[in-house]
Amino acid sequence: MTTLTRRSLLAATLASPALVFLNTPAAAREPEIFAKGGVAINATDPVAYFTQNGPVPGAATHSVSWKGADWHFADADSAARFENMPMDFAPQFGGYCAFAASRGYLAPTIPEAWTVHNGQLFLNANLRARELWLADMEANIAKGRENWPGILG
Repeated sequence: MTTLTRRSLLAATLASPALVFLNTPAAAREPEIFAKGGVAINATDPVAYFTQNGPVPGAATHSVSWKGADWHFADADSAARFENMPMDFAPQFGGYCAFAASRGYLAPTIPEAWTVHNGQLFLNANLRARELWLADMEANIAKGRENWPGILG
């Protein structure tokens, strides 16, 4: 027969939270690059934001693998430029929504909600998020940099 004493009850109570913590799986880290189905930034050519002043659909026939994602390009020249200098063309915050990053969370992006500022590409979840982003861009960039890459998990 087991007799519960105050001491054994207290020990069991104190051990319970530790057991729950040990049995909880670690949260999975989000990928560094926003990529649906392994394809970065909605298969949009990141170089085109700089060379054609806006989003241009990329093609799987012109792709480069970088940071765990496949990046699609409109042509071989854009793919080669990216492959030689990916940091010059890749969007900030891994292609996740820059406004969301400034607020401490991740959100997907759409190709039409974009900004090139000081030679860097920033994408946003939608046109409203882009408006909010532009309203105080310098402060939003600073906040996003403070949060990045910690918000990946």
